[in-house]
Amino acid sequence: MQELNMQSPNWVNENSKFIAERFPNCVTETAEGFKVDFDLLKQELSTDLVEGNKERYRLEWPGKKEAIVTANLPTTKTLRPVREDSVDFDTTENLYIEGDNLEVLKILQESYLGKIKMIYIDPPYNTGKDFVYKDNFSKDSQEELYESGQQDENSRRLISNPDTSGRYHSNWLTMIYPRLKLARNLLCKKGIIFISIDDIEQHNLRKICDEIFGEENFIANIIWQKKYAPQNDAKYFSDSHEHILAYSKNKEFFKIGLLPRTEEANKRYSNPDNDHRGPWKSSDLTRAEYRPNDDFAIVNPINGMEFYPPKGNSWRQPKDKIEELISENRIWFGVNGDSRPSLKRYLSDVKQGITPQTIWERKDVGDTQEGKKRVKEIFENASIFETVKPHRLIHRMLKIANVKQGDTVLDFFSGSGTTAEAVLRYDCDLKFIQVQIPEKTDLTSEAHKMGFDNICEIGKERIRRAAKKIKEETGADIDYGFRVYRLDESNMKDVYYKPQEYAQDKLDLFADNVKSDRNPDDLLAQVMLDWGLPLSLRIQQANINGKKVFKVAENSLFAYFDDNIDEDFAKAIAEEKPLRIVFKDSGFKDDTAKTNVKQLLKQLSPETEMKVL
Repeated sequence: MQELNMQSPNWVNENSKFIAERFPNCVTETAEGFKVDFDLLKQELSTDLVEGNKERYRLEWPGKKEAIVTANLPTTKTLRPVREDSVDFDTTENLYIEGDNLEVLKILQESYLGKIKMIYIDPPYNTGKDFVYKDNFSKDSQEELYESGQQDENSRRLISNPDTSGRYHSNWLTMIYPRLKLARNLLCKKGIIFISIDDIEQHNLRKICDEIFGEENFIANIIWQKKYAPQNDAKYFSDSHEHILAYSKNKEFFKIGLLPRTEEANKRYSNPDNDHRGPWKSSDLTRAEYRPNDDFAIVNPINGMEFYPPKGNSWRQPKDKIEELISENRIWFGVNGDSRPSLKRYLSDVKQGITPQTIWERKDVGDTQEGKKRVKEIFENASIFETVKPHRLIHRMLKIANVKQGDTVLDFFSGSGTTAEAVLRYDCDLKFIQVQIPEKTDLTSEAHKMGFDNICEIGKERIRRAAKKIKEETGADIDYGFRVYRLDESNMKDVYYKPQEYAQDKLDLFADNVKSDRNPDDLLAQVMLDWGLPLSLRIQQANINGKKVFKVAENSLFAYFDDNIDEDFAKAIAEEKPLRIVFKDSGFKDDTAKTNVKQLLKQLSPETEMKVL
């Protein structure tokens, strides 16, 4: 039963609705909701040019400035290793990071600046029913996050975004903008980003990407057939496709990868005359314009028949070139020798691949049903995810991105972990970085009943199981492991700094400021990030002078965070000639030892850069 409004009519809203029906372009989103753009309405009601604000070709929305500021704000957070959830922690170069991707992208800025070959993301779509991230990092305690609406009762950093909201598009744009801005920094100059999106925000996302990546770096708007069976209950059209926007970091350096030639494509070539150059197909010799010099008779040397170009056309080649091609048996006159001449194009001369097209059919790259089926197989027929991208879809992107051995692929809306599986299944040994917010699973879901409290737990388990299956199927000698890191507050007590400001004069402030619940693994991760070293570097533990020392990438970094650092230890370290070394400030035996260690390193290993926590 409909309830009484118990208030007088809101004529402003009613009149605004009337205007919106007649002039929909004059109603726009503002910080307070839908409003009438009176300047534009004046122009609609006038045949003369109405002077107003200076026009610009750009996308604006309430919250855009906030989004730009959000991307530029520094972070004090760090990443803490979770060894118990990892596979081959010390040797693997793959990463799985749990946490809000905006903060994680900020943390990765220095260590992975210009080092990512391909990024793929499948962000939450703005359907009016789903959630979008809310980025307000001014308060950090769990209680304040909950009270401010940044997290719900299940600690999800998400907010509902119904299509009736006056900031329906604005909320989504404010969420995606800073993430893409930071992501661009991580791409190498040959890199490319692929973004899955539906029709609702595709046009806005295109404008955002034009602004962030540059309109000149637009590669393609790919149409992917995500499903085959039509939705007969659809009101207008059955939605059977999604968009994938592709942008390069710099089109001048990006080289697109060709797709493997298919059997169907090769069938177009045959060899009816047993040409020693192999299979060929005929190509038209005529040009759709008239050039007098190229209007002549081509004579079949076998039977003397003459052929002229159609009226108004001419041959593509001059007479002497045609005669040369005939002498080389490169002109075809048909089986009976009475067909208009055509040029032979040989399979051996074509590119060793096919230029990608912008329409991707499900038979070639899979659909959501295939993706769902794959996850069900991995989890022993359990329905964990309803909509999953197939790994064949990501595989095609990897081909087009022209990834090579050792390249890194990033997905910061990792979800079920499809990108990681696609990387593991690829033709060469690649590295992946997966980032996912630990969104809680629904208490009534099958995933929760199986013991998965959040999406990260599902993603990690999928990668473990997929890696095991791939290794059994292929036996390929690749990196099947991954290191797990979890977003957290700084390891230092009440000290806030920008990662790029990790200078010696500031490091001295950190003495005895390590939080009591942090271990050497935590400190090493933060040191690597602060020093701009990739978290994927190989980590070893060596015994030097009776002390366990972390060695990162052979001699790139040595780290020791325990006590009793003295001159003898410094001499032993100096023999290893590390490029960098870090100690805990409170770990020196005494002040004299601290001074002597510094001087000994300068004397015995002058190339070593020493810092302290």
